Amino acid sequence: MTQHDKRSGSLTRRRFLTTVAGSALATAAALSPGRVMAAEPIKTAGVYTVPVEQQWVSRIHKAALTAQERGDIDYTYSENVSNTDYARVMREYAESGYKLIMGEIFAVEAEAREVAAEYPEIAFLMGSSFKPDDALANMAVFDNYIQDASYLSGIIAGAMTETGSIGMVGGFPIPEVNRLMHAFMAGVKETRPDAAFQVSFIGSWFDPPKAKETAFAMIEGGADLLYAERFGVSDAAQEKGVLAIGNVIDTQADYPETVVASAIWHFEPTLDKAIQEVRNGTFKAADYGVYSFMKNSGSSLAPLGTFDGKVPQAALDLVEKRKGEILSGDFVTVIDDSEPKSM
Repeated sequence: MTQHDKRSGSLTRRRFLTTVAGSALATAAALSPGRVMAAEPIKTAGVYTVPVEQQWVSRIHKAALTAQERGDIDYTYSENVSNTDYARVMREYAESGYKLIMGEIFAVEAEAREVAAEYPEIAFLMGSSFKPDDALANMAVFDNYIQDASYLSGIIAGAMTETGSIGMVGGFPIPEVNRLMHAFMAGVKETRPDAAFQVSFIGSWFDPPKAKETAFAMIEGGADLLYAERFGVSDAAQEKGVLAIGNVIDTQADYPETVVASAIWHFEPTLDKAIQEVRNGTFKAADYGVYSFMKNSGSSLAPLGTFDGKVPQAALDLVEKRKGEILSGDFVTVIDDSEPKSM
């Protein structure tokens, strides 16, 4: 175990296997005749404050594993990194020769940017609530701008609620959460204009028990459909026999009679763009948020699965109409980063 791993406490059997598998894949790729002239994989590190199973980070992790399997990157990561340790872990990866470092710095913006400034030759791709800084040319920012898919999931939710009372449980009222909630609410209003919303934030990115208890309270308050921005909400919905709409990942396989639809985030276009820029030596301060838009294949509406045939056709027709308009540019989902309120 390296000094970094001892201090960060982030080396897990899962991370070890990921790194070993990546090395094996890279070796096999190098020996393949068709890959003889291919560029070396880019040493890439992920620094995450939550487990890689958490919705948001899981999409970054999935995209990184896909890029590693292609031989584009050599990927390792640290998870459950505390805010106080975040800058140190970033710096250790930078000192270890990693050329692309990515993660989420929403709670450590200043500290992370200071580290990036110390290593101008390294590319940093960071989830952030702020825009890129031209003075920090080696840090690009991104966010999950999946408001298009959230809006479409709201159309379905509005058609599926019987009472018109919808509960919404979020982590923190920050832009990347707020915009998805507002888009979802706007979609609901398309098919249920009289809908009412209970909105609450649990003050954590990963606290399923707290999210579950908050959801229970909303069901007691009359909600018959829940917006599951956090893990734990769908568990409450399943136990109480109400419906749920997923966010960022598709959990219908785990809740086949509960999760009607989900807005999915695809991080692959964002990461692929960064890999290309690093490879070309053209990586710079930029806002990669646009690569999460549906028109750039950064988001989608999950298949209905077990709810196929159960959603009113009129709602499905509207979803298809709006989707086509989003892709053509004839319809633009409003991006509202203000904190949503119960209404």
